[in-house]
Amino acid sequence: MGFPDRIERTVELAHSPEKVWAALTTAEGLSGWFGTEARIDLRPGGPGWMRWPGGETAELRVERVEEGKVFGFTWPITGLPEDDPRRTYVEFALEPVGAGTLLRVVETGFAQLPENLHREAFEGNVEGWSSELDELVGYLDAS
Repeated sequence: MGFPDRIERTVELAHSPEKVWAALTTAEGLSGWFGTEARIDLRPGGPGWMRWPGGETAELRVERVEEGKVFGFTWPITGLPEDDPRRTYVEFALEPVGAGTLLRVVETGFAQLPENLHREAFEGNVEGWSSELDELVGYLDAS
């Protein structure tokens, strides 16, 4: 029996796709809800990073950019050494819905982990996406 490989969350936002896109793909937007500081080079292969309170930093690599529609990146897996090459892939897909946006977030790549690391990484990110998406809603509503 295999391990779950996919985390998927969908949220309907009362904001335009343009506003949601800026929150997902700019340093200002990301640092407003997804950590406290961020940098991003928004092009396939572009580097980026996000920092949270306490100094934890996640390096990322931009993998996919379809302006206003799809943004994807890879980043390290929690619990692995910093130099471990394994990454998960995160993709945000935006779809206009009325005056708002339907946002789908999918993270994959957990099945590559051995059993002793899978649970911590997978469950940690399940919980993480729940709280981060709540923070995204709060950030968008306040701006």
